[in-house]
Amino acid sequence: MTAPAPLAPAAVLWDMDGTLLDSEPLWDIAMADLAVRHGIVMSAELRESTLGNSLPDAMRKVYYAADLAPADRDERGDERWLLDHVAELFGAGLPWRPGAADVLELVAAAGLPTVLVTNTVRELTEVALETLGRHRFTATICGDEVAVGKPAPDLYLRAAEMVGVRPGACLAVEDSPTGTVAATAAGCPTLVIPSATPVPRGSLRSFRETLVGVTMDDLTDAWTGEHRGHHDMQR
Repeated sequence: MTAPAPLAPAAVLWDMDGTLLDSEPLWDIAMADLAVRHGIVMSAELRESTLGNSLPDAMRKVYYAADLAPADRDERGDERWLLDHVAELFGAGLPWRPGAADVLELVAAAGLPTVLVTNTVRELTEVALETLGRHRFTATICGDEVAVGKPAPDLYLRAAEMVGVRPGACLAVEDSPTGTVAATAAGCPTLVIPSATPVPRGSLRSFRETLVGVTMDDLTDAWTGEHRGHHDMQR
């Protein structure tokens, strides 16, 4: 006899920037300053293209916009400069996204494993964890700890492996197109809370405007895709 399907996801996999923390405005400052460092002004289109990217990918897009030849790029020096700059901005204070802390507590109370899954490098994630609280996560995985960051699925595949479940048994929570592609490519049903830029609809994607008021039924609905007609879910 086949065992009944579980009534909740086996684990919840959380993006960080723009999902749990309102850190994208700080990245806006840092990326704009990097652009100025290379003689250009960060356009809205360029910034949007870098949202949710790994650090190397975001830097490459700035280099391309600045028409900087590969031989003229100081990638190591720019990365160190950017890390120090963002760490200073993070250190001045990282606000939570609305409802995020409450939902983390809700998931913890339900006894579900949670993994922080971020394209941000470990060095900066450790700063952010001072705000988030390390105790809230079963595990954490960062963009510099896999071969390829988001939008590749590597981070989400590794996160599921870290808690011993298959990706399809997990619910991912994301805010950006880049992160959503990574999560769904890994096979994770994904609850999307768009922040800085719209996320296209697609397979394995459920949408909600905010994490405020989210219940375990909401999370289960996002995982199963059933939605049960909740009014606060976007159609």
